[in-house]
Amino acid sequence: MKNNIVITIGRECGSGGRQIGQLLAEKLGVKCYDKELIALASKESGLCEEVIESLDEKPTSSFLYSLVSDSYFRLNSSMYNEVPLNQKVYLAQFNTIKKLAESESCVIVGRCADYALSDNEHALHVFITGDVKDKVAYLMEINNIGEKEAKELMIKVDKKRSSYYNHYTDKRWGNVKGYDLCINSSVLGHEGTADLIYQMLAAKEHLVTVHTSAKT
Repeated sequence: MKNNIVITIGRECGSGGRQIGQLLAEKLGVKCYDKELIALASKESGLCEEVIESLDEKPTSSFLYSLVSDSYFRLNSSMYNEVPLNQKVYLAQFNTIKKLAESESCVIVGRCADYALSDNEHALHVFITGDVKDKVAYLMEINNIGEKEAKELMIKVDKKRSSYYNHYTDKRWGNVKGYDLCINSSVLGHEGTADLIYQMLAAKEHLVTVHTSAKT
């Protein structure tokens, strides 16, 4: 298997996570996957693209955690047929993320990608936060909405992402212990944040290379 470099980005709503991911992908000359994962997961799993989109990063009220493994969720057909639809969507995206990491270097935004690739030593796991005033201003600008609507949107989306992540993983969304790098995008801006992540990746890859060489 090739030693592909993958950066996973968890993000607060309004922090610019997708934009930072795209900037980073441009610097690396690779693809950035966010909503693009929906089409890929649909193709891989056979699930309708519209169904996956409707359940994308949305938590469910129950989940058989015993079905979760650190590999590919290899379920036999009879077991899979008993899994609720929203869990099938999660499994489809999980498997797609694993396959992406095996096939190419890339940047992946959201969707518990850091959890899916927790055993990949060439993956860099990042969480992006931001000051409330900056996040609200950014949401107002890109959505053409007022301050009150932006605040409500920010709270709603963060609650959804947190619930989804906490539900499907054994970690806590935004907990610094679960990531290699946590950064406030308000400090350096989107471009500066992408630059910092790039530098962190270069340093990490150097250490991985040294460590690997020492074992051979």
